[in-house]
Amino acid sequence: MLTTSGRYRDALAVGEFRAVFLAHVISMSGTVVANFALTVLVYQKTGSPLLASLVFTLILAPFLLAGTLLSALVDRFPPRRLLVVCNVLSALLAGAMALPGTPSAAVLVLAFVLGLVEPVFSGARAATLPDVLPGPVYVPGRSLMRLVSQGAQMGGFALSGVLLTVASPSAILLGNAVSFLVSAVLLQFGTRERTVESVKDAPRPALLKDSLGGLGAVMKVRPLRRVLLLGWAVPMLGVAPEALAVPYAGILGAGSVGAGLLLTANPIGTVLGELLSNWRLSAATQVRVIAPAAALVFLPLVFFLFSPGVALTAVLLVVSGLGSSFHLGQDRVLLEVAPEHLRARALSIQTAGLMFWQGLGFAAAGAAAEFVSPTVVIPVTAGLGLLAVLLLADRAKSRATAETAESQTAEGVH
Repeated sequence: MLTTSGRYRDALAVGEFRAVFLAHVISMSGTVVANFALTVLVYQKTGSPLLASLVFTLILAPFLLAGTLLSALVDRFPPRRLLVVCNVLSALLAGAMALPGTPSAAVLVLAFVLGLVEPVFSGARAATLPDVLPGPVYVPGRSLMRLVSQGAQMGGFALSGVLLTVASPSAILLGNAVSFLVSAVLLQFGTRERTVESVKDAPRPALLKDSLGGLGAVMKVRPLRRVLLLGWAVPMLGVAPEALAVPYAGILGAGSVGAGLLLTANPIGTVLGELLSNWRLSAATQVRVIAPAAALVFLPLVFFLFSPGVALTAVLLVVSGLGSSFHLGQDRVLLEVAPEHLRARALSIQTAGLMFWQGLGFAAAGAAAEFVSPTVVIPVTAGLGLLAVLLLADRAKSRATAETAESQTAEGVH
């Protein structure tokens, strides 16, 4: 049996995957830095916490639209071509946002369009990855891609705060456009083109009808619906510190460097929580601790009511991030309760819904901060989060347990 490091090495030994992985590292890092710079740019121009938080909303919210209604594009175009086109289009959009004279309203519109491109790109990459990494090297490859996403947030947000002391937000956005172009070049020349399987003989339903029908079928399965609702509610209510990091750092007098530190803290906790849960907890234990882990996301946020300093706030956010390990148990429960014919669609809806509800959480936190201080908004959302965990976690787990027991009984009969 290979060691963990050996499995990662096996994935990185594949030349095509190295190109995909490096492209992901470059574009993801550039995007995280640019998103933070864009938030600061809008806040500087308008002085509005709502409009600043809308940057994240307009980037995340389109996942619900594009992640469902445009998902069929991966079956209509060769994956490499689609990936390269998405990267080039993203570079053009980021470049337009970087223009000094671009109005704030236009910047927000461009951010929304950029948000529509990302789910298409992610879907195309996910569709081609099993071909790039066939067999047992697929799993460590996927793990590396997830680690990049969290690592980019940890390093990217911290780097953002430093970069903004020496460069303008517009210059950073221009750098993001360059990162997309570099990614496109790596994918164009580092991977080979693959054809799309022909489906001409099969009737192809209308894209909108097929997408909405699948969503309805998934949400009609009660235990599956509860799992999805908990998996969306916790991140939606837990993003308030990120949504309000810039104005909260302003209250503390910490500036952009302090805001970057606060935005880095939660991803650090998230990575640590996932690694520790994978190393130390069995699959059964991961399911049992769904409720306490989800509650841990919110408990540290209650202390924001006392306006702790930057250092203590960062510690609280790291502890809060540890609770994100509840997703491991959630993933296992989802696979248990999802009917086989709906499993792929459920996983797709889970991802798209997660991004959408997080985006809505950013907007809601920003809107609330227009009327009351972030030191009040964050603890209140934490209380709502604890209530959501109380209402959904045990029921979701008990439904999953009942479903699993019923399935095992049926297998015994046969």
